[in-house]
Amino acid sequence: MKLDAGIRFLAIEGVIGVGKTSLARVLADKLEATLIEEEFAENPFLPKFYENPEAYAFQTQLFFLLSRHRQFQDTFVQNDLFRNLVISDYTFDKDRIFALQNLTDSEMAMYETVSTVLSKDLPKPDFVVYLQASVQTLMRRIQGRNRPMERGIEGNYLRDLLERYNHHFWHYSDCPVLIVNTDNIDFVHNEKHLSQILDVIASSPSQTTYLVPEGG
Repeated sequence: MKLDAGIRFLAIEGVIGVGKTSLARVLADKLEATLIEEEFAENPFLPKFYENPEAYAFQTQLFFLLSRHRQFQDTFVQNDLFRNLVISDYTFDKDRIFALQNLTDSEMAMYETVSTVLSKDLPKPDFVVYLQASVQTLMRRIQGRNRPMERGIEGNYLRDLLERYNHHFWHYSDCPVLIVNTDNIDFVHNEKHLSQILDVIASSPSQTTYLVPEGG
């Protein structure tokens, strides 16, 4: 399957545990695209953040900001791969969602200064797939993958984060957004669910579209 020529950069987004990396990998394989995966395991501050958020939030966020900027620069600028389809399991904008969630006012002011400079020349997605799920579903998936650093994540934290994500993508205007409810789907093992998502993307909707996949 080939996408519309206007879609050269496709981003998958969603809260922790919703399945964005899994979908990005499947789509990259199906569409023979270059894949950008978030390098969360390389952040030395992340385990410390989960243990003591107030003490390590700023260091964690700044590392992610610089790491994501470097990944985008390497892919789109230095290697000039933008002539091919690129699929990312995050948008650069998502960094600010987490910053608003975790930083103090003074830290946020400093973060905004750095982020504004770094984001100035970065490309924006041509299409975003925003995966949604209930807090209960997210908690179940996070517990199922059993990453040690994530064991302390609480439902209230996810609930606040989900509200920020929803607000961001309900008002997103940089490109069309496909919002997919993932509470009862399995796009990795269920070809029908994956095909429905692919069909909507391939139709190149010009505005925000909602999808609740059907079929067993």
